[in-house]
Order: sequence, then C-alpha cells, then structure tokens
Amino acid sequence: MCDRPVKGTTKRRAEVMNPDAIGKLRGRLAADVPALGLWVTLESPSITEMAVGLGLDWVVIDAEHGHLDWKEIVEHLRACARSDTVALVRIAELNGGLIKRALDLGADGVVVPWVESADQVRRAVACARYAPEGTRGIGAERATGWGECLAEHAATANDHVLVVPIIETVGALCEVEAMSRVDGVEVFFFGPADLSATVGHRGQWQGPGVAEAILSAKDVFRRAGKHCGVVAAGEEDLVRRGQQGFRMIGVGLDGGLFLGALHRVLKAAGRDRRLGASPAPGPASAPGPVPLARPPESFRPDRPEVIAPVGSGPRTEIERGVVFECLVGTHNRARNLTTGLVTFAPGAELPCHTHPFGESITLVRGRAAIEADGRDYELGPLDNAVIPAGLAHHVRNLSAREPAVFHIAMATDAPVRTLVERPVPRTSMPAASAGTPGAERINRHATAPRFAAGPNTEFIDFFNVDLMEGMEMSGGYGLFHPGGRLPAHIHDFDESICILSGRATCVVEGRRHAMSDAATALQPRGRVHYFINESDGPMEMLWVYAGPRPERIVVDEGCATAEGDPWR
Repeated sequence: MCDRPVKGTTKRRAEVMNPDAIGKLRGRLAADVPALGLWVTLESPSITEMAVGLGLDWVVIDAEHGHLDWKEIVEHLRACARSDTVALVRIAELNGGLIKRALDLGADGVVVPWVESADQVRRAVACARYAPEGTRGIGAERATGWGECLAEHAATANDHVLVVPIIETVGALCEVEAMSRVDGVEVFFFGPADLSATVGHRGQWQGPGVAEAILSAKDVFRRAGKHCGVVAAGEEDLVRRGQQGFRMIGVGLDGGLFLGALHRVLKAAGRDRRLGASPAPGPASAPGPVPLARPPESFRPDRPEVIAPVGSGPRTEIERGVVFECLVGTHNRARNLTTGLVTFAPGAELPCHTHPFGESITLVRGRAAIEADGRDYELGPLDNAVIPAGLAHHVRNLSAREPAVFHIAMATDAPVRTLVERPVPRTSMPAASAGTPGAERINRHATAPRFAAGPNTEFIDFFNVDLMEGMEMSGGYGLFHPGGRLPAHIHDFDESICILSGRATCVVEGRRHAMSDAATALQPRGRVHYFINESDGPMEMLWVYAGPRPERIVVDEGCATAEGDPWR
C-alpha cells in the first residue's frame, strides 16, 4: 500500500508492484548470472510462499493451462508481496484484457504464450503499458493500492513491467531475428514440448532436432542483447541450461517436482505406479488410462511385426571371442533401436570404448563385470548396466570356463563404437552399488523396486529419461506369473521384447505368436499388441522402447483381434 507523506519522512512508492525484486532480477541478468524460478500450477499459495522463502528469483503463475482461477492467482501474488521474488502470470493467450487484468491484480509482468511474430511481441508490450506508450487502461485495483497510489503506480509501472513471450512453434523460429529487435522485451522463453508437437513429435518434451533449433534461436536473441529462459527437465539439465547461456531457468513445475519426490519414495517402498490420464486411485495392477476405442489414424503403422528366434539374426564377431547377434535392427526395419545378444567366450573381453548414444547391458547368463570410467562393477544374474552416450566402458567375462551372455540395447539403428584408452585406473565398486549419479546406472535385479503393469505381473524400470538425464530410450524387466498379461496397447515408437524364460504368447491384431528361448519381437510404432502368459509357469522378458519414457496408449481389446483390427 502507498504511504501518505508525513512530517520528517519521504513518500514511498506503491508496494504492490515489486520494483526492488524486478531490479534484482534485472541485475542478475545483466551480470549474466542465471535467475532461478518455479512454475506454479497448483492452487495453494503456500507453494509460492515456499519459493519466496527459499529465495527463488521469480515465479510464473500459470493461468494458461490447469484450473487456477483469478482468486487463486491473486493469493499467489500476495505471497510474493514485499519479497525479492518477481511474480509473473502466464495468461491463456495474447489478449489485452487478460494482460490488463493480471497486471491490475499486482503481477510484475506477464508471460505470453504462442507468440509467432514481431507484431505480436509489439502488441503484447503495448497492452502491458499505460498510454501514451501503450494501450493499458487505468483501473483502481490492487496494483494501484485500490486507487490510493494510482498516480505513483502509473508514473513508474511502464518502466518496471516485464513482458516475456514464449517461443513454442515452428513459425516462431522463423521470426526470431525480427522479434529480437522489438523494444520493451528483455527475456524470451522457450516451450520445448509445444515446439516438438509442431514439428511432428507430439508428446515428447524435446523431440529430434528441437534442442538444436532452440539453441540456435537462443544465440540470435543473445546477440541482440536479450536473455532467454526455459524450464529445466531435471537437476543435470538445470546445470546444462546455465552452461548453454539460458539465464531465466525454471527449476521445474510444482506438480512435477512433488510427483517426482513421491515416485522416489514409493519406489523405495516397492509401491510405485504410473498415473493415468485420470488421477483417480485404483488397484496397483490397474492399467491406468481409459482405453481408446481405436488408435488415432496418425499412428497407422507402415511395417509388420517381426518375431526373431535366436539364430535368425545377423552375427558379427565384434572382438575376438565376442559375438553379437542382432535380433532387432536395420535388417528387420527397426527405427532408432538395436537389440540382441552378445556372447563372450570364457575369459573374453570387450576393450574400452564409447558410443554416441545410450546403451543398456543386461547379464543373462554367466559371470561378468563392466567398468565405466574406471569404476568396476561385478554383475549378477539379470543385473543391468546403463551407459549414457560418451561414457568410456569395458566389459569382460569373469569365468575362464563358461561363456557369458548379455542382452544389449542401443538407442540407434546405426550402432558404432570408438575404441579409447582406459581413462583412469580401475576401482572396484561395492557389490550393492547402484552406479554414479550423472554417469552410469547399475540396476540390481534382486533388490530393484517393482510395480504392476497389468494383472499378475511385476515390472522393473531399468532406464528412461526420468531415471537418467538425456537417456534416449526406456526399458526394463517384466515377470509374468501364470495368467499375467498387459492390456492391448500401441506405442509412439518401436519396441523390442526378448523372452528370457518361460513361454509367452504375443498377440498382434489377431495374429498369435508363440515365443520362448530369447526369441525377440519387434513391434513397430502403432501396432496393436499385448503379451500374455498362458502357461502354468512364470515368464520373464526384457523390453526396450525407442522412446525416452515408457509410455503406452491403451486401446480397446477388440483392436487386438482380427475382426477389430483398426488398420484393415
């Protein structure tokens, strides 16, 4: 509220808009130091109070997506009052009325989605400024102390207000140069998910080519003296974004951060599950989302499924005594995925090497060890090692008498390796070690958290982008008890499924395939399928998706029958 002048004092400016916090934010940007913030989507103002208490530089209160109403938005704004945290409101669209309302309620600025041209940037700036520089109308609301500080606020508001456009379409990328020349904007934000959707990778946070396009656009803005912002996808990405030159970095969304912490706790307790499209609770074995009546037409597959028994794939001796049989790869038209079995003769080893893609290595039979950047791990039956792109590693058979067999998966359909010198001396790691944060991940099969993916099933997530920053594929282990099965579903990427033990029935649009003895199925994108254990014993599988998250789209069971085949 504005103070009235009294004898011996000077008049203070209006307190609702927060020029001190805005000045500090601008100071960090001018010093080329990242300003960290939180994206707020949940209704409790306690969330914003926590962000303020922890000293975050800014919050964005999201009024574009989700359920926040204006009463809840103003409570979040109140939580930032007289603090060092800038409060911005993301409006639903470029609309003068929405901009005026957010600013009148006391926001320090607005985040404007889906901006695609310099003219739209200029319009957003004009809507956020009082005349004569802009078109914002003057109202006696919270920002002006309900009219008490109208003159003081109107005199300074144009200098303090922040307008932050979001670049989230292909069209916007073509206009970056022109937008960078518009006065009145200091920061441009990027929306990787929407950008991915507009280039044909709907549902991915940052699809192929999007990362490079964002960095290129960021460089244009930086050369023009503007700053750029983005929400980080995790701790490592937070550091990476700072190194890339982003200076307004979101540590995450409030709901996502809470869910991530909850998943970690539930996994430790062996109780984790995935949320479906509806948050309604259900039994642990429930598939989650309501099935679609049929797959979307955009998922129509262009290839048939392939069942590859052991012995049917091309074999390559990649090192003396080390033979790789490719069961899913370019030879059967897989995309962005290669899987198969590698057999190590007694005492054989694969010298230290790197890949430009992520790799999963699971010990199927024998005794073996894997060394990653000098850290040496002994693997037990069905233990899994995940090696991110560029990490030097070395694999060896510990037995002088028996072969060792691995299942391997690579996030590419064009595998290559580069031999390198061992970087550091070997250090033996503890038997229960789970790897090194930010580098390799070791999954111990006997103790890994499990969840139900369908009735009578137990699943383990070995790797995905949520478990390992930057991982391009996802996968894990599945145990099917008698009668265990998955619902009929499709994927937005290719999938490989290797049957390690027992007998499985793979049903694809009415076609039934009996599988056992490490036979591997390639399920192309869009094929309706499911696996079921129709035997009286257990069945085990290793599954790998050519996508960064283990996402499936459940469809009506009839789509998996010959009569209901949606692609006929």
